[in-house]
Amino acid sequence: MAKKEVRRYLVIAVIIIAICYIVKNFSFFENLASLVFSAAFPLLLGVIIAYIFNILLRWYEKHFFPKSRSDFVKFSRRPACIILSFLSALALIVLILTIVIPEMINAVKLISLKIPPLLVEGRDLLLKKLDEYPDIQKEAVKLFAEFDVSSIDWTSTTQKIADFVQSGVLGIITSAVGIVDAITSTVVDIVLAIIFAVYILFRKDKILRDGDRFMKIFTKEKFYMRVKHILKVANKTFQDFFVGQFLDAMILGCLCFIGMSIIRLPYAGMSSVLVGVTALIPIVGAFLGAGISAFIIFTESPFQAMIFIILILILQQLEGNLIYPKVVGDSVGLPGIWVLAATTFGGGLWGFMGMLVGVPIAATIYKLLFEKLRDKEAAAGIDDPDAVIATGPKFSVSSLFRRKRQNNNRNNNNRRNR
Repeated sequence: MAKKEVRRYLVIAVIIIAICYIVKNFSFFENLASLVFSAAFPLLLGVIIAYIFNILLRWYEKHFFPKSRSDFVKFSRRPACIILSFLSALALIVLILTIVIPEMINAVKLISLKIPPLLVEGRDLLLKKLDEYPDIQKEAVKLFAEFDVSSIDWTSTTQKIADFVQSGVLGIITSAVGIVDAITSTVVDIVLAIIFAVYILFRKDKILRDGDRFMKIFTKEKFYMRVKHILKVANKTFQDFFVGQFLDAMILGCLCFIGMSIIRLPYAGMSSVLVGVTALIPIVGAFLGAGISAFIIFTESPFQAMIFIILILILQQLEGNLIYPKVVGDSVGLPGIWVLAATTFGGGLWGFMGMLVGVPIAATIYKLLFEKLRDKEAAAGIDDPDAVIATGPKFSVSSLFRRKRQNNNRNNNNRRNR
């Protein structure tokens, strides 16, 4: 038996033994993985933050005195652009909170004023409908007598709940050592992640260059080229997706605000921000924000809520057929059914973040698989059916006569050879 085969069987045996050992001691390795992940969480979060902010950083560096040859400009370009990137994100968060929170507070106050009369009207309507069933009506009257909605002072009740939250719950939270430790740990993790992200952004060129050097030296050329291609496809897909999805969400939110302002619907600012932020989630996101906004508008006017829903449906059609193809285009390259599957699966695994990253991950895998498929088909001499469908069959009179002439020449050659 050759040494190469012996080595291969030894590697397979070691892998099988390792898998059996891990399965037998699964709880130990699970705890170990959890410990490693919790320890490395600030670093992983820092890498994610650095990757997202690098999109802004590249744009700022591209427009930060690009033609200047000054040494001071070259020296200050990276620090200034990093500061501008973080300030832009902070300004966007403050703007969203400034628009959403005040209108959300007004909406909660409105709900506390509108719901009690609606409950009373619903009770009276139910009792009127039960006139045909005296026994059921009698029991319902007893039940409503025990719980009289109209006798409740909703203003004072809401105020008492707010006072309890401020004095009681917040006091309990501040006195609970475990919760304080958890909050402190979370804050420390976020601060460390941001600091680590800043270091990565400062030294990103050196980090990428060193990683490339290590890959060239310690891996085979074929493996190096394959990994480099995968990372290139993944990086382009993720960046195009995030930039396109963000611009698409902003455009949709602005159109929603303009439409609601023209029609004079209430809560235009809050509803537009909710629709825009939730539109970052593909397919289902905008409908989630629209559902919350429609419920809040419904408490003030059911007719206006219906108009708002019609407006959202119109904007969705406009966004899906015109804006999204132009802004995002084929950057994702994932059919709608797989977008929905990736969003659902990613949300089930990692919640909101899973919905965001599920689509670009699935799109990267989809592109790489079909690249491999096209290479295999080309090697086997099979035409790409997608290309034929996209371009359509090429047909013309001249091509028909040219094909007929080629067939005649081929037949004449065959006769001569015989």
